[in-house]
Amino acid sequence: MITMNKIERSLPKLESDVLRSFITVAAHGNITRAAEDLFRTQSAISVQIKRLEAEVGTPLFVRQARGMVLTPAGERLLVPARRIIAMLDEAAADMADDPITGHVTVGIPDDYGSELLATILADFANRHPAIDVTITCGFSVGFEDAVKRGKLDIAVYAGPQSEANGEVLRTEQTVWAGSPTLALPDSAPLPVALFDRSCWWRDAALGALEAANIAYRAAYSSESVAGVKAALKAGLAVGILARSTVEPGLRILGPADGLPPLPASNLMLISKKGAASPAMLAMADAIRRGFAAYVAPAGP
Repeated sequence: MITMNKIERSLPKLESDVLRSFITVAAHGNITRAAEDLFRTQSAISVQIKRLEAEVGTPLFVRQARGMVLTPAGERLLVPARRIIAMLDEAAADMADDPITGHVTVGIPDDYGSELLATILADFANRHPAIDVTITCGFSVGFEDAVKRGKLDIAVYAGPQSEANGEVLRTEQTVWAGSPTLALPDSAPLPVALFDRSCWWRDAALGALEAANIAYRAAYSSESVAGVKAALKAGLAVGILARSTVEPGLRILGPADGLPPLPASNLMLISKKGAASPAMLAMADAIRRGFAAYVAPAGP
């Protein structure tokens, strides 16, 4: 006779199809777009989410003005759910006669360095050698528009923490950074390195300085993160970066240096509207794995 102990009877039963729907709703923050991606009706996805919440015994989403947002319980479930579905997809691909094929265009920000990009691409190539990939690596400010216009299939871009137009890969504190040898002026305008186009990063820096009534001058401008970092390392100016991207040769500045606090930012994964191709889904998984394993370089 086969018996089950009390713990086994009380464990929730998590079905892979339901977990896939949960992950997709979490990625879009919207049941309508999740249903489009999964070729299901909205009502079917809603039923699956309610069934999953009943199974685990707690709400996984709350509805807010910006869409469906994960609860703390939903955040805890999301990580193992992605891992389970990725393993199932990998097993299915290994068992299939024909591997996933196709082409995917991807935008990756250059903030996080070439090592992370190499890790993501190597992982993807090992798992899906038959998929052709075109990568755009640079300042992410134009990626959201490129995805909307269909020039990119999928992209990672940074925006304010209050904005969650895609799947949030990580939330980071934005910090002031500069050369360890830079002497900040007591009364003269603060030299600032800025991105030379309208973007959230530029607005956050100037907004914080203006709110604190700190006089500043645009000492350097660049279209790339690499250009801004070069100006900071050269001691030409201060600028803002995501905390984890502050490299050796730079130091984090703050209130003790007379600089105002800055807002946090979201790093988001977005994809073009409509049903996602297998190649896009595979690349999204590779990007998630890469950022989940990302460790910032040793810095200050």
